Amino acid sequence: MYKKVLFALVILSLLLASCSASSQNLRSASQPDVVTEMQNVGAPALAAPEGSGDKGAYAPDQTVASTDRLVIKNGTLSMAVDDPLVSRDNIAHLAEAMGGFVVTSEMYQQTLNNGVQVPQVSMTIRVPAERLNEALTSIKSETDQPIINENLSSQDVTAEYTDLNSRLINLQAAEKQLQEIMASAIRTEDVLAVYSQLVSVREQIELIKGQMKYYEQSAALSSINISLIANAAMQPISIAGWQPAGVAKQALQSLINTLQSLANFGIRLVIYIIPVLLIIFVPIALIIWGIVSLVRRGRKGKKAPTSTPEV
Repeated sequence: MYKKVLFALVILSLLLASCSASSQNLRSASQPDVVTEMQNVGAPALAAPEGSGDKGAYAPDQTVASTDRLVIKNGTLSMAVDDPLVSRDNIAHLAEAMGGFVVTSEMYQQTLNNGVQVPQVSMTIRVPAERLNEALTSIKSETDQPIINENLSSQDVTAEYTDLNSRLINLQAAEKQLQEIMASAIRTEDVLAVYSQLVSVREQIELIKGQMKYYEQSAALSSINISLIANAAMQPISIAGWQPAGVAKQALQSLINTLQSLANFGIRLVIYIIPVLLIIFVPIALIIWGIVSLVRRGRKGKKAPTSTPEV
């Protein structure tokens, strides 16, 4: 019995050798942040094997020949709008109406040359991939200004998905064989050895399932990164072709630089230059003062009147 278990373990180890290296790559290539942000959205589920208790498991006999190509499509859009906050709310409602959601939304203030603060918004949404162009058109209708930047990208991950599915089928077959071996094992050391192999196989299966789920959800929901800039920040003051804002900005910057230089010099003068001068010249002044005092005393002693004897 021991030889049979040992022989089976050797065969399974050779079978899993090709999958182990790939699973390590999957661990480093996994993207938990993206999967987390999409965990509440349903993705195309693959059929579970008959009689399996895990409804989300992938069927070992599944083939990818009947699956559509998996293409991940994403977009980037930058534009100027009248009110970034209003446009942000409109875009959020648009994403929800299309069956998507807002991934992130950030608002910050920008100070213009005249001192006025205007909001800017940076947000990311996800919408169904088949409605990506419709979503971009609706978002661009928020402005009547030219689009600052627009970019579309796509990535075909069909080959990667097919490779993952093949490795998953092999690993699930190995898992089933290991379960049968462990069920027939008698010696404790045999059970522990098979169990160790079984844990490793199940870990690889979960990694592959996670990567496959990420590909499915990324292909089902496209990501759009949006930057909303206030029109006031994009339209400089212009008088007969002359833009005083630029000259005023340069003059103000020159004034600030001059005041900054004077302030820096004053700080260095009080903290650095004056103490150094005191350390150097105060002892010298004391020495000179002492020498002058000694010389004056000597001169006074020489000029003292001498007494004349009485006749």
